[in-house]
Amino acid sequence: MISLDDIRYVRLGTANLDDAVSYATRILGLELVQRDRAAAYLRSDQREHTLVYTIEDARQHSVGFEVRSAADLDAAAARLEQARIRVRAASVAECEQRHVDRAVFFADPTGNNLELVVRPAHGNRRYFPSRDAGITGFSHIGLHSRSPREDEEFWTSLFNARVSDWIGDAPLLRIDPVHHRMALFPSKRSGVQHINHQVESIDDLMRSYYFLKQQNVKILFGPGRHPTSGAVFLYFEGPDGMVYEYSTGVRIITDEEGYRPRQFPAENRSFCAWGAVPEIPEFTATEAHCA
Repeated sequence: MISLDDIRYVRLGTANLDDAVSYATRILGLELVQRDRAAAYLRSDQREHTLVYTIEDARQHSVGFEVRSAADLDAAAARLEQARIRVRAASVAECEQRHVDRAVFFADPTGNNLELVVRPAHGNRRYFPSRDAGITGFSHIGLHSRSPREDEEFWTSLFNARVSDWIGDAPLLRIDPVHHRMALFPSKRSGVQHINHQVESIDDLMRSYYFLKQQNVKILFGPGRHPTSGAVFLYFEGPDGMVYEYSTGVRIITDEEGYRPRQFPAENRSFCAWGAVPEIPEFTATEAHCA
């Protein structure tokens, strides 16, 4: 079993680095920590960076997960190869680009690009947001999945991921007490489906709701509350069609042995207890997929 210690960062290709950085700082509220002609590094908490925009195909996404030691990384690579999953060790240059000591690259059955890293850089100063959005940290991702059941088996059989709940076929997966760090949504393609940042309070979320509307940012879903995790949420559109989410109040699962995942029907009310209707294809695709 490969033990994932943390979800560390997301790397997103973008067609326009200037626009992406402007959005991340002016709208989303992240701190720019480094930029060159090819990439921009942003942070949302004490990690040295949590989001990277790179000049390449906007459909090119990858997600980095941290393992505890070099020995754990070697054991993980061996376990993946044993499962007939192609693994490639990152070059020195690729590790430098990611600000990590070592890394290996692989993909899930859908083709999502995944990275295991060891000794990622930690911030040596306080996170200082570019906008007071109340962000407390990068928390989870949604992934596109061509076959959620197959991808679920991948994560739960090879890694320490556990199902917290299902919405239709879509599993919400945890690797620590937080209700979920990943969600796998039925789709016809691979890549990151949405990126979540936690905010401190409902007041922060609602302040951002009105701020985003004033800035003509398209609201895609919410404000609302997830019946699964209990979190109050707001989804909105970012550069290159990426979906971003603020949420607060996510459920923490402390009774690991006693907790049983719940099956929610594939319908709008399973996404929002308050009745908000999503304008996010993968959420409505979940309903169609399971009908």
